[in-house]
Amino acid sequence: MTQPLIDKSAKAAPLACFTAAGWELAAKREPATTRAWAAAQGFSARPGQVLLLPDASGKPQRALAGLPEPADLWSYAAIAAALPAGDYQFATAPADPSAAALGWALAFYRYERYRKPAGKAAARLVWPAGANQARVRALYDAIALARDLINAPSNDMGPAELAEAAQNVAKQHKAECRVISGDALLKANYPLIHMVGRAASKARAPRLIDLRWGKAGAPKLTLVGKGVCFDSGGLDIKPSSGMLLMKKDMGGAAIMLGLAQAIMALKLPLRLRLLIPAVENAISADAFRPGDIVKSRKGLTVEIGNTDAEGRLILADALAEADGEKPDLLLDAATLTGAARVALGPDLPALFSTDDTLAEAMLAAGRAEADPFWRLPLYTPYREYLDSKIADINNAGDTPFAGSITAALFLRDFVTETKAWAHLDVYAWTARPKAGRPAGGEAMGLRALLHMLERHFR
Repeated sequence: MTQPLIDKSAKAAPLACFTAAGWELAAKREPATTRAWAAAQGFSARPGQVLLLPDASGKPQRALAGLPEPADLWSYAAIAAALPAGDYQFATAPADPSAAALGWALAFYRYERYRKPAGKAAARLVWPAGANQARVRALYDAIALARDLINAPSNDMGPAELAEAAQNVAKQHKAECRVISGDALLKANYPLIHMVGRAASKARAPRLIDLRWGKAGAPKLTLVGKGVCFDSGGLDIKPSSGMLLMKKDMGGAAIMLGLAQAIMALKLPLRLRLLIPAVENAISADAFRPGDIVKSRKGLTVEIGNTDAEGRLILADALAEADGEKPDLLLDAATLTGAARVALGPDLPALFSTDDTLAEAMLAAGRAEADPFWRLPLYTPYREYLDSKIADINNAGDTPFAGSITAALFLRDFVTETKAWAHLDVYAWTARPKAGRPAGGEAMGLRALLHMLERHFR
């Protein structure tokens, strides 16, 4: 974890945070000189606005900052980013000290693997009273891990490197991590994962990453994350503009690995399994073709309607494996469809679930954590769009409509034994930078999922 959060500081300036209405009342109790200074600087406690109050020598004595109503972690990230370097401590405890601390820390996240670090001193915050330091650290580390993995370019983040990242997390938390690679996937009956990744096999063999942690007898949670480390589209090749962000097509895997790390760090009372099918969807003489038919791990035959709908194929084998154990809860995350982004934009992951109680718990957690989801329907009549004349199911179907729903319906055919299943169609990317969320990879849904799991398995 970075060091913008400190245990104590004799030089920490008091930081008072107000809503606009709160400042209007508080200003009346301030000395006339303070009111005049605030007015001269145009301070009205707008969200993210800060004001330093000097002492007689001109050095900062206090700081004021504006918050929205209600405040969330990003509100505090905005304040942290606006303040000059120095040490600060809240004059009064925030309503949610942990959220304030996490937002403050995330304000200074940077991905600097390929360039010299800026070295700019950060505004440091004395840990707010009441903050759950262990949870804040676990969440920061999980988010930073997911962002780092997504931000890494594909030449340095292929299936092997993704597997290595999972093995490092497993080692850190004394978990088991098994990796099945290349043609061994066929022997182990993961034909769809092998099919999608075989075109890159000589340089970047496909893999199934399988991490397990926890004690037998505890409730079982299985996480599945889409790990397409680069997606050319295959023979149904994407245009060049469509490939520019395809390093992030393993965003679902990164989010679920980060979540798994947080679960283990916090020692949640559950048995955890994480499955990541990791591939590169490349083009070669051995690439799978439109019109091919392959028998999946589930036993269903799949006709390939489009090689650029590869994410659902690798998820199908992983979900079938997960479903065979009938976990108490099964969650998957994937950068699956552009249709979800057309419907909901970049910031709202689409949520699909076969369990209304689970879906409501996830939506409530998203609201509580300022990490929202939006539920879309598993509308069964649209399943006919995936009908095939010569196989059990087509991976793409024959209509441009309801693309995110039909993708989720495809996955549903491979989850038949587990009652509580939810699928997240995420963007995993911040295009327009915001406080605490620089442009680049984003761990969308991670905080909300941890919040929900802490309550589900308490």
